Amino acid sequence: MSAPPLQVQFDPASARFGASRSQKRLEDARLLTGKGRYSDDLEFPGQCWLVLVRSPHAHAKLLSIDVEAAKQAPGVIAAWTMAELRADGVGHIPFPPLFKRADGSPMAAPLRTLLAEGHVHYVGQPVAAIVAQTRLQAQDAAELAAIEYEDLPCVVDAKAAIAPGAPQVWPEASGNVAAQTEYGDAAKVAETFAKAAHVTELELHNQRVIAVALEPRACIGVFENGRTTLYTQNQTPTGARDLLGAVFRAKPEQFRIMVGDIGGGFGMKTGLMPEDALVCYAARKLGRPVRWRAERSEDFLAAHMGRDQYNKARLALDEKGRILALEVDTLGNIGAVPVGSSAIIPLQLGPKVQTTVYHVPLVHYRVRAVLTHTMATGAYRGAGRPEANFLMERLVEKAAREMRLDPAELRRRNFIRPQDFPYRTHLGDTYDGGNFGAVLDQLLARADWSGYPARREASKRAGRLRGRGLSVYLEWTGALPTETVDIEVNAEGEVTVFSGTQAMGQGLETSYTQLVTEVLGVPLDKVRVVQGDTDRANGVGSVGSRSAFVGGSAVVAAGRRVVTEGKALAAEALEAAPADIEYRDGRFRIAGTDRAIGLGELAARQTRRVFRVSATETPSTPSWPNGAQACEVEIDRETGEVKLTSLASCDDVGRIINHMIVEGQVHGGIAQGAGQALYEQAVYDQESGQLLTGSLMDYCLPRATDLPPMRPSFDESVPCKTNLLGVKGCGELGTIGAMPAVVHAVLDALGVLHMDMPLTAEKVWRTLLIAR
Repeated sequence: MSAPPLQVQFDPASARFGASRSQKRLEDARLLTGKGRYSDDLEFPGQCWLVLVRSPHAHAKLLSIDVEAAKQAPGVIAAWTMAELRADGVGHIPFPPLFKRADGSPMAAPLRTLLAEGHVHYVGQPVAAIVAQTRLQAQDAAELAAIEYEDLPCVVDAKAAIAPGAPQVWPEASGNVAAQTEYGDAAKVAETFAKAAHVTELELHNQRVIAVALEPRACIGVFENGRTTLYTQNQTPTGARDLLGAVFRAKPEQFRIMVGDIGGGFGMKTGLMPEDALVCYAARKLGRPVRWRAERSEDFLAAHMGRDQYNKARLALDEKGRILALEVDTLGNIGAVPVGSSAIIPLQLGPKVQTTVYHVPLVHYRVRAVLTHTMATGAYRGAGRPEANFLMERLVEKAAREMRLDPAELRRRNFIRPQDFPYRTHLGDTYDGGNFGAVLDQLLARADWSGYPARREASKRAGRLRGRGLSVYLEWTGALPTETVDIEVNAEGEVTVFSGTQAMGQGLETSYTQLVTEVLGVPLDKVRVVQGDTDRANGVGSVGSRSAFVGGSAVVAAGRRVVTEGKALAAEALEAAPADIEYRDGRFRIAGTDRAIGLGELAARQTRRVFRVSATETPSTPSWPNGAQACEVEIDRETGEVKLTSLASCDDVGRIINHMIVEGQVHGGIAQGAGQALYEQAVYDQESGQLLTGSLMDYCLPRATDLPPMRPSFDESVPCKTNLLGVKGCGELGTIGAMPAVVHAVLDALGVLHMDMPLTAEKVWRTLLIAR
């Protein structure tokens, strides 16, 4: 569909930045030698420990809470319920009021209070807080809390939750539907389906998964001089600060968020956690540092999870396999007490990319965010885009099998053509560019697609089944596309970058340093990057693969401002006209002379002996990275075990700053996508609402030995036109492509049209039994 002209912001002169150089990660020397600074590494004089009493019930009325015995236990300093917090004016953590129910009323869901109030809505919900001198003392005292519950019926499955007579999670959310969105033209879509030569239908469950970050959550609250400092792991420090202000009905400036190194985030460590606010409350109340650290089982129970969508979809095609229309009905299980990202993922982010790389003339989507008695779902690597791409790829693959068309050729037939960009989507977004056919061709060559028959025969001779799978996908990145960066130069010529994005393993320190050294021509060891301190840098943070796309552009813009403003200051110092000043390799020089002044010398002449600039970048639209993956598997006929034998990818992520870092991001993403395809699933008991996969003994993760050598490649021929650097996000792309590619390979080997993930050895074995 045609789109209005784009506001082009890509500067071809910026194409040299990074130039795909694989500069070794600067942060690794610190992290690999045990010198990282994680939240739980910190120690404060006079600190005490907070432990939470959590609900053992999925749905119950709180009849009484008695913490008096706990208060008398050795070492206990305080014990609180939500009643005490309310008396002190503590509110709840708000969620964005973006959506409505079908009748036009506001989204309805339980308030996200720090401790349960009146009812508990899921197993693991905090009910009371105990503070003691040591963690063991607090844990012992928590066992003494006397809480009387009236157990109530629960529902943990989204389909069951919307059925007549299902237990209700929240009175204002009738039918357990918290909010609903609808897009497209239902009447025109129905008319098109009635006339279509072929209709492919599919129902699937994109299962719930757990964000198993290597580092469990931990936080420390410190109250000094009338201000509260929260030391925590958070991908969005400024957002967390602002939410603390809302909870305590105070100005955000009364709080400071300090984030050190983060041992994995994946979207789970965003926003504000109840535990974060509780240690702040305790520190303010007691006047001493208070710390909390999750047990691994607590993170399984009470950190938000990912995915969990039911999709019922139809794809209409003509006799040549050209797509005519798409219809999707989605139930997104957002749990009982939504976090900030819970509703937006199924209701908006998924629909944004639902047609992915294909031209689909007509669509109709209905999406319902459904409440259940489970922990909330929220942002998890990809956040809605993996679910939407998986559904679309499954539909296209199934259509190809049903119509006996080559799966790669059917995809090519329906790609948005290069000449159709800029391309307007059904939700009003604009794709700035892409060459999906070229990416697919490169992928098929890299995967040796034509050599597959020989490999299949070799597997057959060895007594194993072999299958291959393909996926083509598109991602939306650059959420909340504004970021401000400050750069400060001191008298020693050291350059400090202040950014509101947040490192969590993705190599931002290295990438930003590369950009600064190339703009300013200073050595790597002269550059320092400051993140994770809301007193020194603020911004949106790192979510939705936005850091290089938005934050990197702001770094370059700030570096250029150093040069521009520095020329004016240098002209004054050198008694010359600004137009006569040129800059190179850290020095300002009067053109054609040897009279010059260095960055450090220039800073030394300023007040406070520093020279500081600020720049804000706002890309005109999001970026749309895309790619293709091919997977091959072997299956043991006797056990159903699936072995990944080959994983190849070709991704268009625009210009690459650091090739090694981008490869690492793709590798990690593929591992998580393959993990969901084959192993991972969070399971609640349907009757009791208990989490059955509450530990790593019950929840299977992929190991390094489960993955073959990965063969990523990249196409940089289509830079993003809407940001300064031409980059596109890359952190979630691997996950999006791996899920359908792996599933398609297994289905191909088995010769079946559909199975729901995860495709475990048992599930595959049972399918083989049926086929015998």
